[in-house]
Amino acid sequence: MDWGLVATTFWRLMGALPLTLEVWFLSVVLGGLVAAGVTWMRVSGSKPLEILARAYVAVFRGTPLLIQLFIVYYGLASLPAVRHSLFWPILREPFNCGVLALGLCTAGYQAEIFRGALLAVPHGAVEAARACGMSSLLLFRRIIFPIALRHALPAYSTEMISMVKATALVSLITLWDVMSVALKIRNDTLVTYLPLILAGAIYFTVNYILGAAFLSLERRLSPHLRARPS
Repeated sequence: MDWGLVATTFWRLMGALPLTLEVWFLSVVLGGLVAAGVTWMRVSGSKPLEILARAYVAVFRGTPLLIQLFIVYYGLASLPAVRHSLFWPILREPFNCGVLALGLCTAGYQAEIFRGALLAVPHGAVEAARACGMSSLLLFRRIIFPIALRHALPAYSTEMISMVKATALVSLITLWDVMSVALKIRNDTLVTYLPLILAGAIYFTVNYILGAAFLSLERRLSPHLRARPS
């Protein structure tokens, strides 16, 4: 075991971690915004909007993320209409393409999580709040959102962890994230396992911290579900 190589590899991978986290954070935020719109379309009561939302969820949940990433990065760049549009300064950057592809993909999953959480809100609680004279905004803020948030957290935390792992795919579009640096070290040193194991350990640590944070939040928001001491 060459501990010098271990230390060098570890710090090179850690140097790429900020880019990985940036891609993850921006794609999650973008996906959340898109998911909010898709969820609204699903529950709006408008049949055309509901059909569009269903189609969006079906496409992005039913096709591999890798294909979506390649379509955004390679496919859009091959269209003259895109290259001559005002979106080209954004889409010609690999970073923006990676964030866009991951964000659109996670939006399909987040939209279903949000919809399921809204449907889990007891109808009786909503009717009781309306009977008390609550406005729609107050009803959402005090009744619907808190209950839906508690129901959504377990599935939402799983999606956030999955997105951290999904960021490894941006190494295929020339971004120097943790996975890309690990592959570069492997090719340069011909040491196969060490950079991949260290990269996996970094991903595991990030996801462990993220999972622990969501679990703490879930316990804080749902104290009534904790096991009472005998």
